[in-house]
Order: sequence, then C-alpha cells, then structure tokens
Amino acid sequence: MKYRTLYICTALLGFGLVVSCTPIVEEMTEVEKRAADPRNKTHMVGDKASGYVYMTSQTRDMQDDDIANPAFTWIDLAEEKWSKVEGKAGKSCASCHQDVNKAMKGVANKYPQYDPESKKLIALQVKINRERTKRMGAKPWKWESDQMLGMAALVKLQSRGMPVNVKIDGPAKPFFEKGKEFYNQRRGLLDMACANCHVDNAGNMARSNVLSQGMINGFPVYRLKWQKPGSVHRRFIGCNKQVRATPYKRGSEEYTNLELFLMWRASGLNWETPAVRN
Repeated sequence: MKYRTLYICTALLGFGLVVSCTPIVEEMTEVEKRAADPRNKTHMVGDKASGYVYMTSQTRDMQDDDIANPAFTWIDLAEEKWSKVEGKAGKSCASCHQDVNKAMKGVANKYPQYDPESKKLIALQVKINRERTKRMGAKPWKWESDQMLGMAALVKLQSRGMPVNVKIDGPAKPFFEKGKEFYNQRRGLLDMACANCHVDNAGNMARSNVLSQGMINGFPVYRLKWQKPGSVHRRFIGCNKQVRATPYKRGSEEYTNLELFLMWRASGLNWETPAVRN
C-alpha cells in the first residue's frame, strides 16, 4: 500500500446529515509503508521486531528469494569448503560432521557459548577456527574473510525458521550481564548507548534509514552498504564509530558479551540467516 485515503465530509448544519464526502489521497510516508507490509507478522513476536520489518520492500524481496539473495554466493563457497580436505590431518568439516543440513541444525542457538577450556565466552567464529586448527591441522580464517563469513552463514542457515533461544544461565550468566551493561552504557563524544537508538528511537528515521530494534537474528547479513556479507562484530564497530567511540576488535570479550545479550533480546524471533539489510 503506497497511498492512504482521507475523507472530508460536509454536513447540513442543524440537521446533522452528511451531504457529501470528498476523498483526498495522500502518499504514505516511508515509515508508514514499511509498517503496513503484511509480511511483518511473520517477523515479529509480541513487541519484538526483526530488522526485516524496518527494511524497504525491495530489500525484503531480495532476502525472501534465495536466488536473488546475494549472500548465497558466499554460502555456495562454504558448501564447497565443507567437503574439501585441508590441513595436516587430511580431514574436512564433513569428515566429522557429515551432512551440514542435519549436523548444524539448531547450532545457531548455541553461540556465543561458555567455553570450559578457555573459561571464556566464545563466538561461532572462534569455534570454527578451533575445529580447523585442532582437528584438521589447517590454517585459521580471518574473522571477516569470505571463507569465515560463508561458513558462519552456512552453519546458521540450517537454523533458519527456528526461534532464537540462546542460553544465558549457568557459567554464561556473568558474560551476559556484562553484555547488558555494555548495551546500556553511554560512550563516545556523542555520549550515546546502544539503547538510545534501538530502544528509544526504533522506528524513527536516521538520515535515510529507519532505525531498527537492533535484533541480530540474521547475521552474518548481506548489507547493501557493504556490498558483501558482514559479521555482527563489524556492525558493532560501525556503531561505535558513529557515536565517536573507540571500537573494540572483532572477537573481543566486549563484543562477544554484547553479542550474547543481543541474542537474548531477539529470543523468540526466527533465524533469518542470511538476512539482507540496507
């Protein structure tokens, strides 16, 4: 729906009878058009809304079509890597896990997770590199490399349509609390917290974009601005720079804690990996 119709009616004074109504057609605002999209209902749970709800119709169409979704170029690459033997051990991912469609189903809900070995919270990328170095004897991938982005997206793709339900109790709880604190802490020259945009102003325009609730149930996402997929830690870096704060490194304790908290915020929303965003 691109237009809304208002009616101005004239009445016969003293009798309360409507004589005529004149339709006035007004073009809906961008925010109103996005809010009226019937596809929203499948991307919302209660008052939680996926970033999909805040995207343009063209961006939503791109995400909904696996052929048109450009992120699948990287996933195709990862599918080849899944069965490719690498490293001194002469193994591939498939050597241990067999069929990716079955073995990786639901894995997206497990990360970030507490790691007893390092006694730290680790993201999926850390787990992938550990498997490569320890089990395969292969070289680790850089966090934002095409190989890592593709493999992380391939793994999370197997949970698409499943509700986000990450664990935040037990040994993960202290890390969750740190992530929550980070989310609400003001920082940078603009003295802004994550919540100032994604809670206080969700749905409002920021330049040409509509601010979302900051749900991360589609990462790694293909971002039109980047013209390639990107990790949620890359997005954290961009947000920190926008408020004129010094960013942390990808895979840092601060960003991994924040990722866990944001996963919890998205609880109940369906996985959309690989999502497409503006």
